[in-house]
Amino acid sequence: MDNQATSSATRLGASGLVVLGLVCQELGAAIAITLFPQVGANGMVLLRLAFSAAILLLIFRPSLRGRSRGDWLTVIGFGLVLATMNAFFYESLLSVPLGAAVTIELMGPLILSVVISRRPSAWLWAALALAGVVLLGWTGVEGRLNLIGALFAAAAGGMWVCYILLSARTGRHFSRLDGLAIAMVVGAVAIAPIGILTAGSALLKPADLGLGLTVAVLSSAVPYGLELISLRRLPAATFSILLSLAPAIAAVAGFLVLRQQLTLLGSVGIGCVVVASSGAVVAAARRTEPPTAPNL
Repeated sequence: MDNQATSSATRLGASGLVVLGLVCQELGAAIAITLFPQVGANGMVLLRLAFSAAILLLIFRPSLRGRSRGDWLTVIGFGLVLATMNAFFYESLLSVPLGAAVTIELMGPLILSVVISRRPSAWLWAALALAGVVLLGWTGVEGRLNLIGALFAAAAGGMWVCYILLSARTGRHFSRLDGLAIAMVVGAVAIAPIGILTAGSALLKPADLGLGLTVAVLSSAVPYGLELISLRRLPAATFSILLSLAPAIAAVAGFLVLRQQLTLLGSVGIGCVVVASSGAVVAAARRTEPPTAPNL
């Protein structure tokens, strides 16, 4: 009985760490939006990846020796996906509220869960999620949902699927977060020309650098650390279900930090996607456990 109580308390604590990581991540995204007028979306991606890479390199100090060609192809591909996914997501935030963008982005991993499940019932969850996105687009936000921004968010969701698959492969090739640290460097180098071109000297301003470091810590360093701890204590399916709370947390962060408003229909739409994503994860877990990794 005592062991059961201890196990329950451990899982509850680990669940709390995941939620705390999501809160930090979405607060970081909200703060990133405030930097867009100074450095632009791609400049913000550069700051986030560069600072995240520096933090991870200092902590883990990955070894570059003895790596195979397959290792390098995997980690380089992972880095390019990181850069592209973040670029698409931040571009969407230029014209789409944070809660709506995260909701649309979640459709990519949701579809992956449905495909992994291979159960007819899983498509009901996909239909519910689609209904949620339709509600969100149909006067679900204050003003009309920008189509271009929504497409960027959907593209970020597609890249998130690639991220999940490459993250799992990187985890098999590299110990700890060594592969992620190297991939962050690759991503920062890849986005650097566009980020420097669009942001220019603003990237060197102390205030902008300070906020960029804050975003990197909140959106990357803290969530990664908390998720690493929680993944040792939680089943993968439970972890994935908790990640489904991201749209709701993002909507709250958008309201508190940016005063972004959602209509009642928008709130219902986000709720539909959260429920659908949770249901799809459960359906997929019954067949096989999908790969999970730190959320970006």
